[in-house]
Amino acid sequence: MKPLQTMIAAFVAAATLASCSKSDSDVTPPTPDNPGNYILTVTPAASEAVADYLLTASNLDAGKISTAGNGIEQDGTYRYYVTHNNKFFSMLYGQGNPGAVTAYDIQDGKLNKLTNFQTETVQAFEPVNDDLLLFKISRSLTSPLSNWYKVNTNSLLITSEGSTNTLELTGNGELAHFSWLKQVGDKVYAPYFSIKGGNFATDYPDSAWIAVFNYADMSVEKVIKGDRTSFIGRYFRDGLALTENGDLYGFSAAVATDGAAFNSTKPSAVVKIDTEREEFDPSYFFNFEEASGGMNITEWLYLGNNTFMVLASTKEEKGAYATGKHVGIINVVDKSFKSVSGMPDAASIESLTYNNYTPKDGETAYLGVNLADGTTWVYKIDASTSTATRGLQVEGGRLTAIQYLP
Repeated sequence: MKPLQTMIAAFVAAATLASCSKSDSDVTPPTPDNPGNYILTVTPAASEAVADYLLTASNLDAGKISTAGNGIEQDGTYRYYVTHNNKFFSMLYGQGNPGAVTAYDIQDGKLNKLTNFQTETVQAFEPVNDDLLLFKISRSLTSPLSNWYKVNTNSLLITSEGSTNTLELTGNGELAHFSWLKQVGDKVYAPYFSIKGGNFATDYPDSAWIAVFNYADMSVEKVIKGDRTSFIGRYFRDGLALTENGDLYGFSAAVATDGAAFNSTKPSAVVKIDTEREEFDPSYFFNFEEASGGMNITEWLYLGNNTFMVLASTKEEKGAYATGKHVGIINVVDKSFKSVSGMPDAASIESLTYNNYTPKDGETAYLGVNLADGTTWVYKIDASTSTATRGLQVEGGRLTAIQYLP
């Protein structure tokens, strides 16, 4: 791990280069055919192990955009994206090596690069206050320190770093592996699954845990534990959502394994966390598996007004790392589930994007749909009617994320 001073120097050097260099990679890109404030990340078609392109669009409901002659090519494969503080961050998953992070804003419908720097490859990240909190998570029982970094999104500098012993955190001889992070007031809730090592096997498949950090110094104040579900979220998937009135919900995909097969006896379900008592709410339980006819949630997107778009898998399609191809709407207050009509048949879908956009109006989501016939579309999901409508077509690649910057 680079010392903090070296990493900050890398930030400053990168920012200087970004502002002074006249190379093609650092100048503002030409205006694309469809300038706008929506950002679509696209992996070029008919290519393997290639970098995503960043495209902009003014409208997701109709029209067509293409990677041909457009977009900004990312430097490296396996990119992950987050928006915060009116900035778009593109992060390289470096397969254990340091990864590049590039920050952009939007000016006149065009992506404008602000800086490019390197940090450690991380497995969980989340906006917290004006920061991005990053976690590089250990999978080694002999080296159990998981390192965290706070990146200030105003200065674009790493302002502090530290570590958490994730072997001590569990107290059961296995490692805690955070599925994601979530700001709750002045704290960070970090749901985790318990693993023996790199293959993610566990002897504790029927429990859920959430570590509660004091964000100021990143000390662990408490571990919330429950036994009505398996772990919250999935690997690299956000399983917690905070509603407008401060209620915190989490989903379990029920995908714990012994290294060879699923070994949890618990259903895929939604639970509620009492953030005042810092415990799972014993009065709330939403059995999603039962409500959906046997499916499990693989990811969700909070739309507002206690409503979520969920992606789900059937028992036959279930996988520890599989993104579900069935789209539904759930309301966590009335514990209802409705399948979304108007989507392509699951057999015709190659993949759905898990990083999607909602204006948080309680009704609308935009979902990327990559079809087996080679076409790619954005679908508009209307939660009020549980319907999907085909919108913007993307040519020349497969959608991986949909984001928005004002």
